[in-house]
Amino acid sequence: MGGTASSPPVLLLCFCFAGPFLWHLDPSALNVDHPLSPPSLAHLLGTDDLGRDQLARLMQGGASTLLVALPAAAIALALGAFYGLAAGLSPAWLDRLLMRLLDAVLALPMLLVLLCLASLVPVSTATLIGLIGVVAWPYLARLVRTETVALRDRPYVQVARQLGAGPAYIARRHLLPGMARLLAVQAIFLVGDAILALSALSFLGLGVPPPAASWGQMLQSGLGLIDLGAWWLTLPPGLLIVASLWATASLGRSVLARQAA
Repeated sequence: MGGTASSPPVLLLCFCFAGPFLWHLDPSALNVDHPLSPPSLAHLLGTDDLGRDQLARLMQGGASTLLVALPAAAIALALGAFYGLAAGLSPAWLDRLLMRLLDAVLALPMLLVLLCLASLVPVSTATLIGLIGVVAWPYLARLVRTETVALRDRPYVQVARQLGAGPAYIARRHLLPGMARLLAVQAIFLVGDAILALSALSFLGLGVPPPAASWGQMLQSGLGLIDLGAWWLTLPPGLLIVASLWATASLGRSVLARQAA
């Protein structure tokens, strides 16, 4: 089951990063003689309104999406783990305060917050990574805090505390190893969340800046030409967004099932 679940993510990575070495067309090359060409042997997924090869742009868009989603998920993982550990290891009054603040953050519509922040700063790959990472951590923080509370009263943690170990040492030496599997699963789900967030931003014109392609931006552009019957401009990017979310979800469920076995 593990091999089956890992196949979609591997295929997705191969498509995005190995595909350009096999499909040599330039995703930015304009071909004014063949705009909106349907799929053919020369262009397996057709061309857009500027004559650019759609398959090459889908590969570039996937690479752009993952190069934002993966580090953004890492940032969210670090922030969520730090906040959850800090709350769980703090005195009771500070724990309550931190959790009330977290409840307030979780009550906010995260996509709306992300849209507001993205509209205030210059859009670049670095800013997108930072914004998505900063917005995506709160749910993980609650999970880590719950796990921290469950682990902090274990005998080995109590012994370490009595021997003078500080919170940072306890977290690094005893708590993080105990919740490593939880963090691994959540990291996978965070990648899916980051892909969805970036696709939404790109669809609204706040994602990866042109001329680089992104799936959300390609979907938005294709919808503007839907009346011309150019289905190849909307269906492939939409399917790839759904497929990437399904790939991360299936991999996460597989890891959960292996942990429960």
